[in-house]
Amino acid sequence: SSPPLSIMGLMPLTKEVAKGSIGRGVLPAVELAIEQIRNESLLRPYFLDLRLYDTECDNAKGLKAFYDAIKYGPNHLMVFGGVCPSVTSIIAESLQGWNLVQLSFAATTPVLADKKKYPYFFRTVPSDNAVNPAILKLLKHYQWKRVGTLTQDVQRFSEVRNDLTGVLYGEDIEISDTESFSNDPCTSVKKLKGNDVRIILGQFDQNMAAKVFCCAYEENMYGSKYQWIIPGWYEPSWWEQVHTEANSSRCLRKNLLAAMEGYIGVDFEPLSSKQIKTISGKTPQQYEREYNNKRSGVGPSKFHGYAYDGIWVIAKTLQRAMETLHASSRHQRIQDFNYTDHTLGRIILNAMNETNFFGVTGQVVFRNGERMGTIKFTQFQDSREVKVGEYNAVADTLEIINDTIRFQGSEPPKDKTIILEQLRKISLPLYSILSALTILGMIMASAFLFFNIKNRNQKLIKMSSPYMNNLIILGGMLSYASIFLFGLDGSFVSEKTFETLCTVRTWILTVGYTTAFGAMFAKTWRVHAIFKNVKMKKKIIKDQKLLVIVGGMLLIDLCILICWQAVDPLRRTVEKYSMEPDPAGRDISIRPLLEHCENTHMTIWLGIVYAYKGLLMLFGCFLAWETRNVSIPALNDSKYIGMSVYNVGIMCIIGAAVSFLTRDQPNVQFCIVALVIIFCSTITLCLVFVPKLITLRTNPDAATQNRRFQFTQNQKKEDSKTSTSVTSVNQASTSRLEGLQSENHRLRMKITELDKDLEEVTMQLQDTPEKTTYIKQNHYQELNDILNLGNFTESTDGGKAILKNHLDQNPQLQWNTTEPSRTCKDPIEDINSPEHIQRRLSLQLPILHHAYLPSIGGVDASCVSPCVSPTASPRHRHVPPSFRVMVSGL
Repeated sequence: SSPPLSIMGLMPLTKEVAKGSIGRGVLPAVELAIEQIRNESLLRPYFLDLRLYDTECDNAKGLKAFYDAIKYGPNHLMVFGGVCPSVTSIIAESLQGWNLVQLSFAATTPVLADKKKYPYFFRTVPSDNAVNPAILKLLKHYQWKRVGTLTQDVQRFSEVRNDLTGVLYGEDIEISDTESFSNDPCTSVKKLKGNDVRIILGQFDQNMAAKVFCCAYEENMYGSKYQWIIPGWYEPSWWEQVHTEANSSRCLRKNLLAAMEGYIGVDFEPLSSKQIKTISGKTPQQYEREYNNKRSGVGPSKFHGYAYDGIWVIAKTLQRAMETLHASSRHQRIQDFNYTDHTLGRIILNAMNETNFFGVTGQVVFRNGERMGTIKFTQFQDSREVKVGEYNAVADTLEIINDTIRFQGSEPPKDKTIILEQLRKISLPLYSILSALTILGMIMASAFLFFNIKNRNQKLIKMSSPYMNNLIILGGMLSYASIFLFGLDGSFVSEKTFETLCTVRTWILTVGYTTAFGAMFAKTWRVHAIFKNVKMKKKIIKDQKLLVIVGGMLLIDLCILICWQAVDPLRRTVEKYSMEPDPAGRDISIRPLLEHCENTHMTIWLGIVYAYKGLLMLFGCFLAWETRNVSIPALNDSKYIGMSVYNVGIMCIIGAAVSFLTRDQPNVQFCIVALVIIFCSTITLCLVFVPKLITLRTNPDAATQNRRFQFTQNQKKEDSKTSTSVTSVNQASTSRLEGLQSENHRLRMKITELDKDLEEVTMQLQDTPEKTTYIKQNHYQELNDILNLGNFTESTDGGKAILKNHLDQNPQLQWNTTEPSRTCKDPIEDINSPEHIQRRLSLQLPILHHAYLPSIGGVDASCVSPCVSPTASPRHRHVPPSFRVMVSGL
């Protein structure tokens, strides 16, 4: 009996859409809504009359159904429906000319959101673009700021992707890569992996989804490091439907499921999960039970809740429009509406915009004709989809259901490969161990210093130049100290301090090396200068001169280092290496950083330093070789210097090579450098001081006894003569030198006294010329025996005793022999005659031999007897033949 309010219903009633007719699936919901509206007399005194027209998702048939409803049907106040995007868009674009408002419950295409083109179009179902704010909220929730998109080349998906780009643009979220595909997604998937995209936002249908995940499995783009976010409107168990097609690409079902595990689907919520009564007085759960009972054998549709709420939207809109008309002064009735009535059409449009109630699908509110609905998030877990959260577009809130969302790692995936720049540091235990060894080395050096200072007045230490020994120890300790600085890196000091240490440790090591080996070579040079000089008279080379030599070497070092620092100073540089996986298995990559001390022309400066140090070592080798025959241990360190130079040279070459090859491994490099320094310094100090310590403890006099020092110099001269000079001089001790000079003076005084005595005897022989001939003729052999005698007493009366004993044994021969050839001449002429000169020489030679032989190494000056006893010391028993030759030559 009540007049009807006719509504045009456009939906496919005969053609199946997405496995099951949407029209047939939503009809039970529509019937439930109309019944409840009529029961509540919401539109009294009218009733809602929904007239359905089959569009079959065909553009031509859809337009024909619409125009037939306009031409042959009653005046329809509104259009309800429109499922297929192509049909709906064509009809919606023409609604403004008919002053009709359209409300769709299933058209989700984003094209219909254009209000300039479709001003009279509304929909209770959220559009495909409605998921983008929800995705934005999810990205912010997990702090993902870098994403990539993978889109199928279909308008529906491209529009969603374009809208998503605009949504993310102003939210500080970077879309690092945008890929699209038509048939084969593998190339695009590979590009995403190459760009290190970890969060992938996909827009493709369920058939392509299987291919995408198969490609993801092949590229290993799944698991704890990746998160896929795709549409959630696929059919239930869609992967089972496309399994056959997936197998055609040699993707096994288990591989497909492994790649799909953990993906998040985003779609509108079919029914609200809240236990709240809706506008119909029933909760969404109660409505769902009634719907399932009413549909009986009809297949369900995911849009039934939106169709149900859509009928209530129409009823509330018409009710509000009637209230507006009743309040106006025109007294117009709603059933008087016609397609040319712009005023009533605008009233209905405004009433639709004011819709706001809680329905079975949630809060029903329109914003520019778009439904602000609820978006749900589902996650694929163990071969099934589980709801893990929802987004309320009206309140702009995201709710994650506790303990439902599961990530395959211990935490949500990172939005990119997290590069943790990690400074490669020297291991603290390694630094501690090498520091302990260094401290032991410094303690040893301190012990040697104490030993050297304590025994500085001992002949053994005094002759070895204690001041130079102290410099050797100082150089070794400086070398030890540099190890502490080499081990200090960014884990211990700041960047500025590290840059300062680059210069300090270079200076300390360079100065320490030159101080130690410079002092050692200066000592060797003094020995060389003393014993390579064949002259009897030598100058004293004091320690002050050696200090000047060492200072000169250090001055060269300082000049090089100062120029280095002024022209091209050492700077802290950081070298970056390729990324490495995290040893702890975390979803991060580690980029090792390594500090270096470098400058622009590092090779040139190192070449200068190495060249100078190499020349210094060659000079030390030369001195060690030249003094190798000096047999006084207290003076001669040539053997130990050679060993030190050899060890240091070999270790430095090996250490430099290994250090260069391991520059990317600071622990190995520091270990090699530290061990080389420790080894070289320790070996050098031990070779210099351990023999002295042992000698001083066992036989302190053996190292300072006078021995013969033989230096042989072969010279090619025209006369092919060879001269050998053997000397024994101790120039290292001033007191020893003064003693030798005093002894030399005493011996010269003895020679003078013997000359006087010889002259007296000669004068006596002058008075008895007949004796001379007998001596000359009969005792020439005996005088030669006396001449060849190698050992004589050093006493003052030694010369007289020899001559006296010889004359006493042959007294009759001296005075009973006459010389027939002797003539009476002047006494002065007789003395200067050749016979007298020869006689004097024959008598003087033994005396001269006795006096000078101790000074040239033949007879020990301390021998107070001729030392001809068979039991005498071997060194005093015989004179080597070489000295007899020398004396004969003399």
